[in-house]
Amino acid sequence: MSTLSIPPVLSSPRQDAIDLYKAFKGFGCDSAAVVNILAHRDATQRALIQQEYRAMYSEELIKRLSSELSGNLKRAMLLWVLDPPGRDATILRQALSGDVIDLQAATEVICSRTPSMIQIIKQAYYAKFGSYLEHDIHRQTSGDHQKLLLACVSMPRYEGPEVDSIMVANDAKALFKAGEKRLGTDEKAFIRIFSERSSAHLAAVSSCYSHTYGSSLEKAVKSETSGYFEVALLAILRVAENPAKYFAKVLRKAMKGLGTNDTTLIRVVVSRTEIDMQYIKAEYRKKYNKPLKDAIHSETSGHYRTFLLSLVGPNN
Repeated sequence: MSTLSIPPVLSSPRQDAIDLYKAFKGFGCDSAAVVNILAHRDATQRALIQQEYRAMYSEELIKRLSSELSGNLKRAMLLWVLDPPGRDATILRQALSGDVIDLQAATEVICSRTPSMIQIIKQAYYAKFGSYLEHDIHRQTSGDHQKLLLACVSMPRYEGPEVDSIMVANDAKALFKAGEKRLGTDEKAFIRIFSERSSAHLAAVSSCYSHTYGSSLEKAVKSETSGYFEVALLAILRVAENPAKYFAKVLRKAMKGLGTNDTTLIRVVVSRTEIDMQYIKAEYRKKYNKPLKDAIHSETSGHYRTFLLSLVGPNN
């Protein structure tokens, strides 16, 4: 459920484009005006504004935003104005071939998107960057982590809610035999089941595993695997069980301790606002006894803070 608040009476995309152009004119950019417009428009409206801006001023709005804004506000806004598949493709490209390789970000995006979303992201990735996502994953990752990510982006998976209880019990047994029951770990079994099964099926496997073997599948993953392979398996499992809880935990980690991981904060807030931010907020408050909005407020400042808080919406 989205937290985006759109004014009851909307100005036209043409008028928004004119107002944005005015905000850019003169000495310095009126960042407050830019935030006030773009933080309250949905993906379709933002696309129409960009069309109007291009038609009227013969330049790309995203290019102008890039030259007028700076710092974290610029990073957040440049992702926000993209369509969702283009945004995820851009996050993946930056994570896999930017100045700093961010395998945590790449793993999160690949392991938390639906199979149908992944296919659209792959198309957007090639269209935008002239490179295959699989090639960049292969170039920057290794071992079982690489095998799992490549399986996730190439394997078509069922997305419906139905599960086969016999298959669920068989998978739970296979994972037990591949991990806790033996000396060493059969990583191939984990890769096969985690990359080929639907989210509903995996959630059922997790429940069956704990009932049958008296310990959680998550605990088994933590004790049997390590590094980015463990990170990827845990992301797939947690998203299958409760995506909002998973992202609440990612946000908490980004803001906990000394300094804030703004890259993660921006990525999650911007990419989940129009999907399930309402549920993420509820999970965050439930788990950490603090509204997400308050946590973001204390970790950010200026127009960047205003922008993120506009996307997250009020405390409720």
